Amino acid sequence: MDTQMKSRKELKQEAKDALAGRWGSAILMTLVPNLIIIAIVIVLTTPMMASSIIATGLLDSAAASDTLDTALILAVSSRAAVMFLISLVAGLFQIVLESGADYTFLDAVRGRKNEPYRIADAFRCFRSPYIWGLIITMLLVSIFSYLWSLLFIIPGVIKAYSYSQSYFVFYDIAEGTGEKPGALECITASRRLMKGYKWNLFVLQLSFIGWGILASITVIGMLWFIPYVKATQAAFYNALPNEVDTY
Repeated sequence: MDTQMKSRKELKQEAKDALAGRWGSAILMTLVPNLIIIAIVIVLTTPMMASSIIATGLLDSAAASDTLDTALILAVSSRAAVMFLISLVAGLFQIVLESGADYTFLDAVRGRKNEPYRIADAFRCFRSPYIWGLIITMLLVSIFSYLWSLLFIIPGVIKAYSYSQSYFVFYDIAEGTGEKPGALECITASRRLMKGYKWNLFVLQLSFIGWGILASITVIGMLWFIPYVKATQAAFYNALPNEVDTY
């Protein structure tokens, strides 16, 4: 393990090397999960649309019977609850699917995967100990980041970067020991790993803004942009100094 963080150019080159000759399969591995998430959101949003129609009817009736305030509170509360559940379910599926792709890119960066990527690689975390461990880790990371953001936006952002490597840490501990790592253990290890390197990750992500805007404008460019970013982030984690000594 290197004792000094690699440059952005070196990290991006590692990502390109991991994708060389396998761009097509990498695109499919990251595209299918995103399409699944979109489908889940659409399916879950349909009941909300029905509830909105019902709520509109309630509001019309309430307006005629002078009970508008109560009906409005019920309508807004039910809509907020549905939106929260949709976001939660979609987020849980997303973290499990994205972790599968992220771990596969990490294996490729480390030279452990030389064959073409597979769509099935994105679903590798839908098994023990990953699925529930990742979900619990995501919930705790979200809660901790939110609580820090209550102090001010900046502390919340800083802590989000501190916890950003928790999912990679989970993978390394699970694969290295064969045991299910604790969510708090992974979060703590990530915080230690990122000490002194949060700015490096921020600048690395910032360096993708230009490509991100261009990819968004062309739309189809996102197919190449997403695997590139994910592979680079995997290279960043792999290059963190003293990684092995952290846990």
